[in-house]
Amino acid sequence: MPKMKSDSSAKKRFKITGTGKVKRRKAYKSHILTSKTKKRKRNLRKATLVSTQETKRIKMLLHN
Repeated sequence: MPKMKSDSSAKKRFKITGTGKVKRRKAYKSHILTSKTKKRKRNLRKATLVSTQETKRIKMLLHN
């Protein structure tokens, strides 16, 4: 039986932390930035964790 393939889009978007949580980037940081405040753009730079409800589904895509 062939190996299972990881989801390529998920590989590019998520990373697994050392404790097994899933790290992600924040949305709304790609365009139309002139209308967003400095504070909002600064906070969007930081990575955050995926909610615990979604973690299981994303790990399945990554096969970890």
